[in-house]
Formats: sequence, C-alpha cells, structure tokens
Amino acid sequence: MNADMLAVADAVAREKSVERELVLESMEQALKTAARRTYGTKTVEAIIDRLTGEITLFHVRTVVEEVEDEENELTLEDAKALDADADLGSTFKEPLEPIQLDRVAAQTAKQVINQKIREAERAQVVAEYEPRVGEIVVGIVKRVERGNVYVDLGRGEGVMYREDLLPRESFRQGDRVRTYLREVRNQPKGALVYLSRADAGMVLKLFEQEVPEMQDGLVAIQAISRDPGSRSKIAVISTDVGVDPVGACVGMRGARVQAVVNELHGEKVDIIEWTEDPAAFVVNALAPAEIERVLVDADTGTIEVAVAEDQLAIAIGRRGQNVRLASELTGWNVEIMTLGDEKEKRAAEVQAAKDAFISGLDIDEDFSLLLIAEGFMSLSDLAYCDIAELTTIEGLEEELAEELQKRARDSLLNSALEEETDEDLVALMDVEGMTGEIAEAFTLQNILTANALADKASDEVKPIEGLEEEALNTLIISAREACGWFKD
Repeated sequence: MNADMLAVADAVAREKSVERELVLESMEQALKTAARRTYGTKTVEAIIDRLTGEITLFHVRTVVEEVEDEENELTLEDAKALDADADLGSTFKEPLEPIQLDRVAAQTAKQVINQKIREAERAQVVAEYEPRVGEIVVGIVKRVERGNVYVDLGRGEGVMYREDLLPRESFRQGDRVRTYLREVRNQPKGALVYLSRADAGMVLKLFEQEVPEMQDGLVAIQAISRDPGSRSKIAVISTDVGVDPVGACVGMRGARVQAVVNELHGEKVDIIEWTEDPAAFVVNALAPAEIERVLVDADTGTIEVAVAEDQLAIAIGRRGQNVRLASELTGWNVEIMTLGDEKEKRAAEVQAAKDAFISGLDIDEDFSLLLIAEGFMSLSDLAYCDIAELTTIEGLEEELAEELQKRARDSLLNSALEEETDEDLVALMDVEGMTGEIAEAFTLQNILTANALADKASDEVKPIEGLEEEALNTLIISAREACGWFKD
C-alpha cells in the first residue's frame, strides 16, 4: 500500500504536469480531512514518507498560556513535564492509529486531492502565461463551441470568443493558429487565457516579428487603429535618421507588409509616418485622399479638413471607415467637408464675428474685419488675450487695446445677464456670495449662468485671483442650491 501511494503520486504528477511534492502534500491534506471522521475534533497531522510511502498520523497539541481547548492544547506547566525545553507556542505530536478509509472517507479524500491539483494547475497556467500577455502565441484548435474557439497552448487552454475572431474567419479542430494573448484571469473555476485575432495588438506584434528594425529598436509603432478584417492604420517613427520607418515596414517589394496581410486574411494595412504636427499627421492618416486645407482647434480637440468634391468619398471612406480610423489613430476628432462647405462655414463664422464685434464693441465694419484678419473670431478671444497681442495690430495703441478688452468683457457679462430671462436659468448674481468681479471672471471662462457653475467641479474652474478653492466650492454649492438641486 505504501509503495502504491508513491506510485499513484508519481502517475498523477506526470498526468497533470504538476510537482510530485504538491501531489503528496495534497494526499496528506486529504488524509487529514478523512481522519476527522475517526478522531473528531482532534487536530490531526498526516505525513507520508517521501522514500517509503509510509503514512503516519499524529495528534498535535499546542502549548498555550490558558487552555481553552483541552483536547488540542496544554499548559506550559504540563508541557515542561513532558519536555523541559518546551515554551509557549511549542507543539507536541502523539502518534495515532492508522485509519481505515471507508467509501465516504475515500470519496472525500479524492475531492480534496482533485481540488488541490486544480488549484496548482490554475496557478501554473497563470504563472506560465501572465508574463506573456501582449505576445503572439501559437496553439492548436481543440474544439469549437457556439462560435467560440478553444485553443490548446501546450501547458494550458485559451479561448477566442466570436468578437475576437476576424469577420468570416472560421477554424476546425486540429487547425494551427497564431493569436494575440490578450488577458489572463485567475478565476475560481480555473485560469482563463483570453486570446484574440481582432485586437489591435495582433497587428502590432505581427509587424514586430516581421520587421528587424523594430526588434533592434530603430523603428517603433507610435499609434494604431483597426477595423478587424477590413483595414488597419499604423503610425511609425524612426529613431535613426538613416532609416525610413515606412519603407522598413513595407519591406522589399512589400514582402513584410504582405506577410502581415496574409496572416490577417487580406486585411489592408496603411502605414503612416508619425509626426508631432497634428495637421500633418491627420493629412497622412487620411491618405490616399488629397487634402486641400486643415484647421486645428486645440481647445476642442477637433481638426477640420477640407477636400475637393471628388475626394470627399475617399477621405470619408466606406461607411466612414477612413475618417474614423484616422480619428482613432491621431487622437483628434476629424471633421471632413468639401471646399464649398468649408467656404460657407468660414463666411458664416466671419459674419458672426463681425456682427458680434460691431454690436459688442461699438466699432465699425472695417475695424471688425481688421480684428478678424488678425485671428480674433469672438469676444472671448479679445477678453482672454494678452494686451500685447492687440498692440501688435498696426495703429492700435495700448490705451485703445485696453478699452477694447474692457468692452469685450462688459459685453460678455451683459450677454450673460440678458440670457437669464429664460425661466429655467438662474443668474450668476442670484448666487449667494457672488460679486460682480467674480461673476465677470466666470463669464470669461464661459460660465455664464448659475446653472453652468453648478455643473462644475472646483478643478474644472481656472484659478481666479482672490478666490480661494474653499470659497469657490462654497459658491458652487450655493449655485446648486439656487438651481434647486437639493429640493425634495
């Protein structure tokens, strides 16, 4: 029986690919659990000799200062009588008679062993694959269930759900597949290894495998956007002026990019050189469309792109794919319009700015057009700008510049107050503790009503001279009270 115990441990260790010692520890735990049926509440320890397989059971008692469990504890005085060197916390082991495993005890022992081995297998899978998250792994399709593909990775099993597959892609049992290791989760039912062929990381890693310059650190992918199975865009940069990043990714006669395309079953890949200039980056990202004009609005994170009428469909792409991928790649909200639409929009903006300047600043049309030509398109532009920006305009002295800025601020404040006629809006001046100076400072930040102030958090409001954060928070709370936030 003893030799059989070791033989079983060796067989289980080989079958489950776990350490022999772990199997033996599991058996000891199982014997300890089964012994409870015989020895009740006694604290039992089971030891299997690693050489002979002999099983020994012990009753373990612990030395404590005050005995609460007479069966498993003893006082220091009693312990000293057994061993003069005994101290608090010492343990005494007394041999117990071997137990006979009946059917229930054997079943319990089997469950304990299986549980321990499952835990070990789960930990082993996590240890094996967690450090490899973000890599490409190769496996054999084990089975396909309800569109989900289960892949044998050798020391574990991974799963690709439907959304992780390319459109119209299918696999059969026994197929060899390259996938992107997306995530590893250690769950009670077992470790789950999530695989994907639709993740953008799959494209990135395929290029890293195909392009030696990436492996050497001379070329890097800065950004990537993907419509799985249809088109991907990657932005690349070179750390060596002598290396063309786009050419390196394309390869001789397109061999490198073609290898990636073949692996992705014909998915098109646009390779774009990355640049810090957002306008140039967006122009590159929208290729092959020819761009006529670009307007960058850093405040809203928007880039307006004007194209000729015959280039509109190319710039937008099928179902908006090209502009969507370009937006994801660059991180900017890209808006496409024709030259005609852009001209009409600019004319409307100029007219609106001209009207605002004429009425708000009490100046003539020619002066308003001069301000527009210098890049000022709203009263807020004038109210926010540095005086030095105005004095650079020919013929505009500092005194007149200050007067213009004062008129712009007054006009903004008056407009805000006039807008309070809407019964659903609350005026800034109706907020308890509000002063005219603070209200004016809020309007310069486009916070024109108490409702707008109530929607703000303190870190969303630019610092205002003389207004501490605590006082700002008090005003925000007061605005919320004035807007009825706290009414039942």
